Amino acid sequence: MPQFSYRVRTPGGGILSGTLEAPEQRAVVDRLRGQKYIILDISQAKANLFLDTLKLLNPFRPFIKSRDLVLFSRQLSTLVSAGVPLVQGLNILIEQTENPPFRKVIEAVREDIEAGLAIAESLKKHPEAFSELYISMVRAGEVGGILDVILERLSAYLEAAEALRSKVKGAMVYPAVVLTVAAGVTLFLLIVVIPTFRQIFESFGSQLPLPTRILIAFSDFLRRFILLLVAGLIGGLIAFRQWRKTEKGRSLVDARLLKLPLFGSLFRKVAIAKVTRTLGTLVKSGVPILQALDTVAKTAGNVVVENAIHQARESIREGERIADPLRKSGVFPPMVIQMIAVGEETGNLDGMLAKIADFYDLEVDTAIKALTSMIEPVIIVAMGLVIGAIVIAMFMPIFELGQLASRAG
Repeated sequence: MPQFSYRVRTPGGGILSGTLEAPEQRAVVDRLRGQKYIILDISQAKANLFLDTLKLLNPFRPFIKSRDLVLFSRQLSTLVSAGVPLVQGLNILIEQTENPPFRKVIEAVREDIEAGLAIAESLKKHPEAFSELYISMVRAGEVGGILDVILERLSAYLEAAEALRSKVKGAMVYPAVVLTVAAGVTLFLLIVVIPTFRQIFESFGSQLPLPTRILIAFSDFLRRFILLLVAGLIGGLIAFRQWRKTEKGRSLVDARLLKLPLFGSLFRKVAIAKVTRTLGTLVKSGVPILQALDTVAKTAGNVVVENAIHQARESIREGERIADPLRKSGVFPPMVIQMIAVGEETGNLDGMLAKIADFYDLEVDTAIKALTSMIEPVIIVAMGLVIGAIVIAMFMPIFELGQLASRAG
């Protein structure tokens, strides 16, 4: 996301400067004006691809975990419901927070609230910690006077979302480990072992079998260009990541993801579970439906799903129901559409959305188990074929050792 540098005059007359991340300059202007600042200068900061890449690849970079946010929400909810003033509650949480980056965020939020800024607006200044969903729900709780209830619902939502994310990540761990080990063993054979055998084979002075010659040529190629290949791979991944951030790149990649064999169905179920749980939580918390759909679209994680949500939002703005445009999009299964339609008719949309989310959480569980049981043997067989082919090509000259030795004599 692009960064914008700004200089503003504060309500107290001071000059303040800094940077903000936003999809466009208009969003930065709206955010600064919302904080009663007078904008003196604003411009898009030039991106430094090298530094951005280093920050991205740095395993020790500070970050805020979902667990920290869940704990913060639950504790703040308890303090607010117990009648503890918000600023005092934040002071208590600052002392108890173990994550230094998150502690700094809470300190900044406390200072803004002490200066008279609304809670939601103070959270909005820290997008690295608080999502659009979080801010929208806090704003609804602030307006409705039920901040403690909203924070409790946010905690439950974040826990459910993290559980879903962990399921998907956990399913990919075993295949990733097996593929990494297979690639490591293959490279070791090609770069270290085969050159040793080559010296033995060359001493015979006769032409080697074709598979062995191909393997040796490939080994030589890797030894000469391994660094160039690694650099090219890293550069390609960085270029793809940058292209993926463009509108065209996101559209193409997200559409293909939903159509992938085996994985496409899983991605679709994960998206449905995420969208329905998010929308259900927002509606139940009293967030207006148009604002809720706008927030859901931003956090959908897939452009195809995002476009379907935007179409539903426009239909509702024109007086239609939410189920009809979702049906036309072709993204959501008939069962989901029917349950949403029933929820709209009965006035229990949030309850229906929660049931859909629970159902698809179970569907994701089942799909992950089936996918894992299918992928494991495929990877093992593929790994056996590759390493087996290398071993056979290496030992073919040894099988013909007697014949090669007689020819050499």
